[in-house]
Amino acid sequence: MTATPAIEGWFTTEADPALLGSRCTTCGTVFFPPTAGPCRNPACDGLDLEQAELSRRGTVWSYTDAQYQPPAPYVARTDPYEPFALAAVELPEGLVVVGQVADGYGVADLRVGGEVELVVETLYTDDTGDRTVWRWKPTSELGEEADQ
Repeated sequence: MTATPAIEGWFTTEADPALLGSRCTTCGTVFFPPTAGPCRNPACDGLDLEQAELSRRGTVWSYTDAQYQPPAPYVARTDPYEPFALAAVELPEGLVVVGQVADGYGVADLRVGGEVELVVETLYTDDTGDRTVWRWKPTSELGEEADQ
């Protein structure tokens, strides 16, 4: 069995994974998920986009939990369904990217403005192996940040 990304071409799976986006070669605007040209910036008439590796760390812009199982094509990891946390994370590139929160963390571990980093974890397993996805992992405990 092997581990492969659930969505090919959206993130790397190395020891230090990163999201993959697109950058306009004319104006420098960055997009996620990756896309083909032309540039989506309305102020730009650029036609060429290049692959851009996005920052691995960002700040929590917003967060919530998924108390109800999402509809298909979502594949639940457990039966019965177990709720999970979602975070909208602002990256230094100016993008906000939504993703699940890393295993073992929930809304109690998050705060707006808190730092998170990208990790790759198993989303589900099928007959061919693990399907992986990016997730956001808090970089420090809330109690430590509150004391500072």
